[in-house]
Amino acid sequence: MDILIKISVFTIGSAITVMTIFSALSTFVLTRAARSQLNRVVFGFMRRIFDFILRFTNTYEQRDQIMAYYSPISLIMLVPVWYALIMLGYAAMYWSLGVGDWFADIRYSGSSLLTLGFATSDNPFVTILSFSEALIGLILVALLMAYLPTMYAAFSRREQAVSMLEVRAGNPPSALEMLLRFNRIHGLDKLGDYWKTWETWFADIEESHTTLPALVFFRSPRSDNSWITAAGTVLDTASLTLSSVDIPYESSAALSIRAGFLALRRIANYFDIPNPQNPQYPADPISITREEFNEALTKLEDAGLPLKADREQAWKDFAGWRVNYDRVLLVLCSLVMAPYAPWSSDRAKKFKMPPLFIPKRKQVS
Repeated sequence: MDILIKISVFTIGSAITVMTIFSALSTFVLTRAARSQLNRVVFGFMRRIFDFILRFTNTYEQRDQIMAYYSPISLIMLVPVWYALIMLGYAAMYWSLGVGDWFADIRYSGSSLLTLGFATSDNPFVTILSFSEALIGLILVALLMAYLPTMYAAFSRREQAVSMLEVRAGNPPSALEMLLRFNRIHGLDKLGDYWKTWETWFADIEESHTTLPALVFFRSPRSDNSWITAAGTVLDTASLTLSSVDIPYESSAALSIRAGFLALRRIANYFDIPNPQNPQYPADPISITREEFNEALTKLEDAGLPLKADREQAWKDFAGWRVNYDRVLLVLCSLVMAPYAPWSSDRAKKFKMPPLFIPKRKQVS
Protein backbone atom coordinates (compact mmCIF):
# COMPACT_ATOMS: atom_id res chain seq x y z
CA MET A 1 0.00 0.00 0.00
CA ASP A 2 2.87 2.37 0.83
CA ILE A 3 4.41 1.69 -2.58
CA LEU A 4 1.14 2.52 -4.34
CA ILE A 5 0.79 5.76 -2.38
CA LYS A 6 4.35 6.77 -3.24
CA ILE A 7 3.83 5.95 -6.92
CA SER A 8 0.60 7.98 -6.94
CA VAL A 9 2.29 10.96 -5.26
CA PHE A 10 5.22 10.76 -7.69
CA THR A 11 2.80 10.67 -10.63
CA ILE A 12 0.84 13.65 -9.30
CA GLY A 13 4.04 15.62 -8.73
CA SER A 14 5.25 14.81 -12.25
CA ALA A 15 1.89 15.88 -13.71
CA ILE A 16 1.98 19.22 -11.84
CA THR A 17 5.50 19.86 -13.10
CA VAL A 18 4.74 18.94 -16.71
CA MET A 19 1.54 21.02 -16.81
CA THR A 20 3.42 24.02 -15.41
CA ILE A 21 6.18 23.64 -17.98
CA PHE A 22 3.61 23.48 -20.79
CA SER A 23 1.99 26.63 -19.43
CA ALA A 24 5.35 28.40 -19.62
CA LEU A 25 6.01 27.07 -23.12
CA SER A 26 2.63 28.23 -24.38
CA THR A 27 3.36 31.69 -22.97
CA PHE A 28 7.00 32.15 -23.94
CA VAL A 29 7.88 29.82 -26.82
CA LEU A 30 4.91 28.60 -28.85
CA THR A 31 4.48 30.57 -32.08
CA ARG A 32 0.70 30.24 -32.24
CA ALA A 33 -2.23 31.12 -30.02
CA ALA A 34 -2.47 28.55 -27.23
CA ARG A 35 -4.56 29.09 -24.14
CA SER A 36 -3.22 28.23 -20.69
CA GLN A 37 -5.75 27.64 -17.94
CA LEU A 38 -3.12 28.56 -15.37
CA ASN A 39 -2.45 31.91 -17.08
CA ARG A 40 -6.19 32.51 -17.21
CA VAL A 41 -6.52 31.95 -13.47
CA VAL A 42 -3.62 34.27 -12.63
CA PHE A 43 -4.80 37.09 -14.92
CA GLY A 44 -8.44 36.59 -13.88
CA PHE A 45 -7.58 36.67 -10.18
CA MET A 46 -5.47 39.81 -10.61
CA ARG A 47 -8.26 41.47 -12.64
CA ARG A 48 -10.66 40.93 -9.76
CA ILE A 49 -8.19 42.56 -7.37
CA PHE A 50 -7.78 45.55 -9.70
CA ASP A 51 -11.54 45.86 -10.18
CA PHE A 52 -11.92 46.07 -6.40
CA ILE A 53 -9.28 48.82 -6.21
CA LEU A 54 -11.02 50.74 -9.02
CA ARG A 55 -14.10 51.13 -6.83
CA PHE A 56 -12.24 53.80 -4.90
CA THR A 57 -11.46 55.94 -7.97
CA ASN A 58 -13.50 58.89 -9.24
CA THR A 59 -12.11 59.71 -12.69
CA TYR A 60 -11.10 57.81 -15.79
CA GLU A 61 -7.53 59.14 -15.50
CA GLN A 62 -7.23 57.54 -12.07
CA ARG A 63 -8.59 54.24 -13.38
CA ASP A 64 -6.24 54.37 -16.34
CA GLN A 65 -3.21 54.96 -14.12
CA ILE A 66 -4.12 51.96 -11.98
CA MET A 67 -4.96 49.66 -14.92
CA ALA A 68 -1.61 50.50 -16.53
CA TYR A 69 -0.07 48.21 -13.91
CA TYR A 70 -2.56 45.35 -14.40
CA SER A 71 -0.91 43.50 -17.27
CA PRO A 72 2.74 43.99 -16.19
CA ILE A 73 2.00 42.83 -12.62
CA SER A 74 -0.08 39.87 -13.82
CA LEU A 75 2.66 38.89 -16.24
CA ILE A 76 5.36 39.04 -13.59
CA MET A 77 3.13 37.10 -11.16
CA LEU A 78 3.18 34.14 -13.54
CA VAL A 79 6.84 33.47 -12.70
CA PRO A 80 6.44 32.96 -8.91
CA VAL A 81 3.28 30.93 -9.55
CA TRP A 82 5.19 28.67 -11.94
CA TYR A 83 8.07 28.39 -9.47
CA ALA A 84 5.72 27.53 -6.61
CA LEU A 85 3.97 24.81 -8.62
CA ILE A 86 7.24 23.31 -9.86
CA MET A 87 8.64 23.36 -6.33
CA LEU A 88 5.50 21.63 -5.08
CA GLY A 89 5.60 19.04 -7.90
CA TYR A 90 9.25 18.18 -7.28
CA ALA A 91 8.68 18.10 -3.52
CA ALA A 92 6.04 15.42 -4.11
CA MET A 93 8.52 13.40 -6.18
CA TYR A 94 11.23 13.80 -3.53
CA TRP A 95 8.79 12.65 -0.84
CA SER A 96 7.95 9.53 -2.82
CA LEU A 97 11.69 8.77 -3.09
CA GLY A 98 12.15 9.04 0.67
CA VAL A 99 14.24 12.20 0.85
CA GLY A 100 12.58 13.27 4.11
CA ASP A 101 9.39 14.68 5.55
CA TRP A 102 7.29 17.24 3.65
CA PHE A 103 9.12 20.23 5.09
CA ALA A 104 12.50 18.75 4.17
CA ASP A 105 11.24 17.88 0.67
CA ILE A 106 9.97 21.42 0.03
CA ARG A 107 13.23 22.81 1.42
CA TYR A 108 15.25 20.52 -0.86
CA SER A 109 13.05 21.39 -3.85
CA GLY A 110 13.41 25.11 -3.25
CA SER A 111 17.19 24.75 -2.90
CA SER A 112 17.37 22.99 -6.28
CA LEU A 113 14.90 25.22 -8.15
CA LEU A 114 16.50 28.47 -7.03
CA THR A 115 20.00 26.96 -7.49
CA LEU A 116 20.91 27.83 -3.89
CA GLY A 117 22.53 24.46 -3.27
CA PHE A 118 22.19 24.40 0.53
CA ALA A 119 20.42 20.99 0.50
CA THR A 120 21.97 17.88 -1.05
CA SER A 121 21.32 14.15 -1.34
CA ASP A 122 23.47 11.08 -1.92
CA ASN A 123 20.72 9.28 -3.85
CA PRO A 124 21.73 9.30 -7.57
CA PHE A 125 18.14 9.44 -8.84
CA VAL A 126 17.30 12.29 -6.47
CA THR A 127 20.42 14.10 -7.62
CA ILE A 128 19.34 13.78 -11.25
CA LEU A 129 15.91 15.17 -10.36
CA SER A 130 17.47 18.10 -8.50
CA PHE A 131 19.67 18.90 -11.50
CA SER A 132 16.63 18.85 -13.81
CA GLU A 133 14.74 21.12 -11.43
CA ALA A 134 17.62 23.60 -11.32
CA LEU A 135 17.77 23.55 -15.12
CA ILE A 136 14.04 24.29 -15.36
CA GLY A 137 14.46 27.24 -13.00
CA LEU A 138 17.23 28.71 -15.13
CA ILE A 139 15.29 28.15 -18.36
CA LEU A 140 12.21 29.98 -17.00
CA VAL A 141 14.31 33.03 -16.15
CA ALA A 142 16.00 32.96 -19.57
CA LEU A 143 12.65 32.64 -21.34
CA LEU A 144 11.23 35.62 -19.46
CA MET A 145 14.26 37.73 -20.35
CA ALA A 146 13.89 36.80 -24.04
CA TYR A 147 10.12 37.25 -23.97
CA LEU A 148 9.97 40.85 -22.76
CA PRO A 149 11.93 42.45 -25.66
CA THR A 150 9.75 40.62 -28.18
CA MET A 151 6.58 41.81 -26.46
CA TYR A 152 7.73 45.42 -26.19
CA ALA A 153 8.77 45.44 -29.85
CA ALA A 154 5.22 44.41 -30.81
CA PHE A 155 3.83 47.03 -28.42
CA SER A 156 6.00 49.73 -30.03
CA ARG A 157 4.78 48.83 -33.54
CA ARG A 158 1.18 48.99 -32.38
CA GLU A 159 1.49 52.29 -30.58
CA GLN A 160 3.32 54.03 -33.40
CA ALA A 161 0.29 53.60 -35.64
CA VAL A 162 -2.08 54.60 -32.83
CA SER A 163 -0.14 57.83 -32.21
CA MET A 164 0.00 58.67 -35.90
CA LEU A 165 -3.76 58.24 -36.18
CA GLU A 166 -4.31 61.25 -33.92
CA VAL A 167 -2.86 63.52 -36.64
CA ARG A 168 -5.52 62.34 -39.07
CA ALA A 169 -8.48 61.45 -36.86
CA GLY A 170 -8.27 63.85 -33.91
CA ASN A 171 -8.40 63.10 -30.22
CA PRO A 172 -10.54 61.23 -29.36
CA PRO A 173 -10.32 59.57 -32.77
CA SER A 174 -13.39 59.88 -34.95
CA ALA A 175 -14.24 58.48 -38.37
CA LEU A 176 -16.01 61.72 -39.22
CA GLU A 177 -12.97 63.82 -38.30
CA MET A 178 -10.67 61.50 -40.23
CA LEU A 179 -12.65 61.92 -43.47
CA LEU A 180 -12.83 65.70 -42.99
CA ARG A 181 -9.07 66.00 -42.44
CA PHE A 182 -8.17 63.75 -45.33
CA ASN A 183 -10.39 65.83 -47.56
CA ARG A 184 -8.73 69.07 -46.41
CA ILE A 185 -5.10 67.93 -46.25
CA HIS A 186 -4.42 64.93 -48.44
CA GLY A 187 -7.41 64.53 -50.70
CA LEU A 188 -9.73 61.53 -50.60
CA ASP A 189 -7.79 59.85 -53.40
CA LYS A 190 -4.94 59.25 -50.91
CA LEU A 191 -7.08 57.01 -48.70
CA GLY A 192 -6.13 53.92 -50.72
CA ASP A 193 -2.55 53.87 -49.42
CA TYR A 194 -3.77 54.35 -45.87
CA TRP A 195 -6.06 51.30 -45.98
CA LYS A 196 -3.10 49.12 -46.98
CA THR A 197 -1.13 50.38 -43.99
CA TRP A 198 -3.93 49.46 -41.60
CA GLU A 199 -4.55 46.10 -43.24
CA THR A 200 -0.96 45.26 -42.33
CA TRP A 201 -1.49 46.67 -38.82
CA PHE A 202 -4.56 44.49 -38.27
CA ALA A 203 -2.66 41.39 -39.40
CA ASP A 204 0.12 42.29 -36.97
CA ILE A 205 -2.13 42.72 -33.94
CA GLU A 206 -3.99 39.51 -34.74
CA GLU A 207 -0.72 37.59 -34.59
CA SER A 208 0.89 39.46 -31.68
CA HIS A 209 -2.19 39.83 -29.46
CA THR A 210 -3.07 36.14 -29.58
CA THR A 211 0.46 34.72 -29.25
CA LEU A 212 1.34 37.41 -26.68
CA PRO A 213 -2.11 37.94 -25.09
CA ALA A 214 -0.81 40.17 -22.28
CA LEU A 215 -0.38 42.85 -24.98
CA VAL A 216 -4.15 43.25 -25.19
CA PHE A 217 -4.11 44.87 -21.74
CA PHE A 218 -0.98 46.97 -22.19
CA ARG A 219 -2.25 50.53 -22.23
CA SER A 220 -1.06 53.34 -24.47
CA PRO A 221 1.47 55.83 -23.05
CA ARG A 222 -1.30 58.45 -23.07
CA SER A 223 -4.54 57.81 -21.23
CA ASP A 224 -6.68 59.15 -24.09
CA ASN A 225 -5.23 56.72 -26.66
CA SER A 226 -6.08 53.06 -27.14
CA TRP A 227 -5.37 50.46 -29.79
CA ILE A 228 -8.99 49.28 -29.82
CA THR A 229 -10.57 52.73 -30.31
CA ALA A 230 -8.01 53.39 -33.06
CA ALA A 231 -9.08 50.15 -34.73
CA GLY A 232 -12.75 51.14 -34.48
CA THR A 233 -12.07 54.56 -36.00
CA VAL A 234 -10.27 53.10 -39.01
CA LEU A 235 -12.96 50.47 -39.56
CA ASP A 236 -15.75 53.07 -39.36
CA THR A 237 -13.90 55.39 -41.72
CA ALA A 238 -13.50 52.61 -44.27
CA SER A 239 -17.17 51.65 -43.88
CA LEU A 240 -18.34 55.24 -44.37
CA THR A 241 -16.09 55.64 -47.40
CA LEU A 242 -17.34 52.51 -49.12
CA SER A 243 -20.99 53.09 -48.30
CA SER A 244 -21.47 56.83 -48.57
CA VAL A 245 -18.60 58.76 -50.16
CA ASP A 246 -18.95 59.16 -53.92
CA ILE A 247 -15.42 58.28 -55.04
CA PRO A 248 -14.12 55.34 -57.10
CA TYR A 249 -14.45 52.00 -55.32
CA GLU A 250 -11.29 51.15 -53.40
CA SER A 251 -10.85 47.41 -52.82
CA SER A 252 -8.13 48.03 -50.23
CA ALA A 253 -10.76 49.60 -47.95
CA ALA A 254 -12.85 46.43 -48.08
CA LEU A 255 -9.75 44.31 -47.44
CA SER A 256 -8.81 46.48 -44.49
CA ILE A 257 -12.28 46.02 -42.97
CA ARG A 258 -12.06 42.27 -43.42
CA ALA A 259 -8.58 42.13 -41.89
CA GLY A 260 -9.87 44.25 -39.02
CA PHE A 261 -12.95 42.27 -38.06
CA LEU A 262 -11.11 38.96 -38.40
CA ALA A 263 -8.35 40.23 -36.09
CA LEU A 264 -10.82 41.49 -33.48
CA ARG A 265 -12.86 38.29 -33.59
CA ARG A 266 -9.83 36.07 -33.10
CA ILE A 267 -8.60 38.15 -30.19
CA ALA A 268 -12.06 37.94 -28.58
CA ASN A 269 -12.22 34.20 -29.27
CA TYR A 270 -8.89 33.71 -27.53
CA PHE A 271 -10.38 35.18 -24.35
CA ASP A 272 -13.61 33.17 -24.74
CA ILE A 273 -15.67 36.33 -25.18
CA PRO A 274 -18.89 35.42 -27.01
CA ASN A 275 -19.29 37.29 -30.29
CA PRO A 276 -21.12 36.58 -33.56
CA GLN A 277 -18.91 34.76 -36.04
CA ASN A 278 -21.03 35.44 -39.13
CA PRO A 279 -23.39 38.34 -38.38
CA GLN A 280 -25.82 39.60 -41.01
CA TYR A 281 -27.74 42.87 -41.15
CA PRO A 282 -30.66 43.41 -40.46
CA ALA A 283 -30.97 40.13 -38.53
CA ASP A 284 -28.14 41.35 -36.31
CA PRO A 285 -28.64 45.03 -35.39
CA ILE A 286 -25.76 47.47 -34.97
CA SER A 287 -25.16 49.97 -32.17
CA ILE A 288 -25.09 52.98 -34.53
CA THR A 289 -28.52 54.53 -35.03
CA ARG A 290 -29.85 55.82 -38.32
CA GLU A 291 -30.01 59.31 -36.80
CA GLU A 292 -26.30 59.23 -35.91
CA PHE A 293 -25.49 58.07 -39.40
CA ASN A 294 -27.58 60.81 -41.03
CA GLU A 295 -26.02 63.44 -38.79
CA ALA A 296 -22.53 62.31 -39.81
CA LEU A 297 -23.41 62.47 -43.51
CA THR A 298 -24.86 65.95 -43.07
CA LYS A 299 -21.58 67.17 -41.57
CA LEU A 300 -19.61 65.57 -44.39
CA GLU A 301 -21.89 67.14 -46.98
CA ASP A 302 -21.60 70.59 -45.36
CA ALA A 303 -17.81 70.26 -45.55
CA GLY A 304 -17.98 69.65 -49.28
CA LEU A 305 -17.34 65.91 -49.47
CA PRO A 306 -18.99 64.18 -52.45
CA LEU A 307 -21.69 61.84 -51.13
CA LYS A 308 -23.83 59.22 -52.83
CA ALA A 309 -27.35 60.39 -53.60
CA ASP A 310 -29.20 57.31 -52.32
CA ARG A 311 -29.03 57.73 -48.53
CA GLU A 312 -31.18 54.67 -47.90
CA GLN A 313 -28.79 52.42 -49.79
CA ALA A 314 -25.83 54.14 -48.14
CA TRP A 315 -27.26 53.27 -44.71
CA LYS A 316 -27.82 49.65 -45.68
CA ASP A 317 -24.29 49.38 -47.04
CA PHE A 318 -22.79 51.00 -43.95
CA ALA A 319 -24.76 48.73 -41.62
CA GLY A 320 -23.71 45.75 -43.74
CA TRP A 321 -20.04 46.60 -43.16
CA ARG A 322 -20.40 47.68 -39.53
CA VAL A 323 -22.25 44.53 -38.44
CA ASN A 324 -19.09 42.52 -39.07
CA TYR A 325 -17.24 44.21 -36.22
CA ASP A 326 -19.86 46.09 -34.23
CA ARG A 327 -20.34 43.73 -31.32
CA VAL A 328 -16.76 42.48 -31.05
CA LEU A 329 -15.47 46.07 -31.10
CA LEU A 330 -17.69 47.01 -28.16
CA VAL A 331 -16.81 43.98 -26.05
CA LEU A 332 -13.08 44.54 -26.56
CA CYS A 333 -13.50 48.21 -25.62
CA SER A 334 -15.17 47.00 -22.45
CA LEU A 335 -12.52 44.34 -21.79
CA VAL A 336 -9.60 46.78 -21.90
CA MET A 337 -11.49 49.73 -20.34
CA ALA A 338 -10.83 51.90 -23.37
CA PRO A 339 -11.01 55.71 -23.14
CA TYR A 340 -13.93 57.61 -24.63
CA ALA A 341 -14.23 57.54 -28.43
CA PRO A 342 -17.37 58.04 -30.56
CA TRP A 343 -19.06 54.99 -32.06
CA SER A 344 -17.00 52.55 -29.98
CA SER A 345 -16.21 52.89 -26.27
CA ASP A 346 -18.93 55.52 -25.79
CA ARG A 347 -21.55 52.76 -26.03
CA ALA A 348 -19.62 49.81 -24.59
CA LYS A 349 -21.18 48.20 -21.53
CA LYS A 350 -19.24 47.41 -18.38
CA PHE A 351 -17.29 44.21 -18.82
CA LYS A 352 -18.66 41.23 -16.93
CA MET A 353 -15.91 39.00 -15.62
CA PRO A 354 -16.23 35.39 -16.86
CA PRO A 355 -15.54 32.46 -14.51
CA LEU A 356 -11.88 31.62 -13.95
CA PHE A 357 -12.34 28.10 -15.30
CA ILE A 358 -14.01 27.49 -18.66
CA PRO A 359 -13.94 23.86 -19.83
CA LYS A 360 -14.38 24.62 -23.53
CA ARG A 361 -14.91 27.47 -25.94
CA LYS A 362 -18.36 29.00 -26.25
CA GLN A 363 -19.31 31.07 -29.24
CA VAL A 364 -22.43 32.89 -30.31
CA SER A 365 -23.30 32.11 -33.90
